[in-house]
Amino acid sequence: MNNIKILVVEDDIEINRLVSEQLSREGYTTVSVFNGADALLKLSTASYQMVILDIMMPKVDGYEVLQQIRMSGNTPVLILSAKCLETDKIIGLGLGADDYMTKPFGMGELTARVKAQLRRYLKFSTESDTTHLIKHLNIEMNTNTFEVKIGNGLISLTAKEFQILKLFMLNPKKVFTKSQLFKSIWGEDYLNDDNTVMVHIRRLREKIEADPSNPKYIQTVWGIGYKLVEE
Repeated sequence: MNNIKILVVEDDIEINRLVSEQLSREGYTTVSVFNGADALLKLSTASYQMVILDIMMPKVDGYEVLQQIRMSGNTPVLILSAKCLETDKIIGLGLGADDYMTKPFGMGELTARVKAQLRRYLKFSTESDTTHLIKHLNIEMNTNTFEVKIGNGLISLTAKEFQILKLFMLNPKKVFTKSQLFKSIWGEDYLNDDNTVMVHIRRLREKIEADPSNPKYIQTVWGIGYKLVEE
């Protein structure tokens, strides 16, 4: 794990230290910053396999940092915030976060969530060249470069959006329930977490559909879930 670098962005010095020390004990290389401006500087000068991100920070808040990350790639982002309302989680996930934990939190759960995100990210990053191109209708997905094209246009997706679209494209005739999507993409039990799935589907539609309110790629099967329209 020595080549896995995690950026810890947290303005509370003690929480930053505890998180960094915990992840270091797990074998990860951690880099700590205490505000959003320094986080953006670090991200512009080095690559990271994951970002632990607080929201309420001086200079530049976590939402702005997250948006900047999503403009340039699909690095997994786990939000770690005292903002615990459902609307806060919806905003964070909607902007492209892969996971959201509220303070106070347990180090064991944090470690487990970090490992789960990295496991899926690294799996998608190291797939064989023989299966790296997936095509459906006029959508073309490259699983090596994480590029998605609609016709000739390049679409920027988050890691979770990419995984959801890939799941649909590999199973173009299958109807997925919210529970199946959550289990497949997040690797956890569903626990009636409708918002997480719905927010990611909405954001994915906004990026790939000409008219998200009348989608021609990802269709809603009322009372069941979602499916990719057949060719």
